[in-house]
Amino acid sequence: MKTILAPVDFSGVTESVLAQASALARTFNGRVVLLHVMQPPIITSEYAPFLENIGEIVAVGEKAAAKQLARLQEQLQAAGVPSDTLQYTGAPVTYILQQAEKTQADYIVMGSHGHTAFYDLLVGSTTHGVLNKSPCPVVVVPDLRRQKKAKAPL
Repeated sequence: MKTILAPVDFSGVTESVLAQASALARTFNGRVVLLHVMQPPIITSEYAPFLENIGEIVAVGEKAAAKQLARLQEQLQAAGVPSDTLQYTGAPVTYILQQAEKTQADYIVMGSHGHTAFYDLLVGSTTHGVLNKSPCPVVVVPDLRRQKKAKAPL
């Protein structure tokens, strides 16, 4: 049985990632492991007065993510695709690579938001980080909705 690791961020590309991961799972008689890694808020000294609320904010985010993961897992199970879910808070690239090793993933299916190179330089690209160090093949799913908007006539 093949294992397809599908990191999701609940953005517009998530449904396409889910469709591609489930197609691979059906093709290889495999399972999908849905993974969500919540990036913790970046704290600077000017936000120090709000530090006591950070724990609450993270907890709310984790609870909302758990609901979203459960919804996506229900979709996979309704389609007859075996699935599991994993959820972490931390650096996305690190956790994705760790879980690829831990779950012995045969493939990673993840989305690309199609940001510019300048954006990726400033903010970083999770997809790029995973591609550079992945222990298995990575299927990158483009955000087709974003592409359609870019091609729309004025």
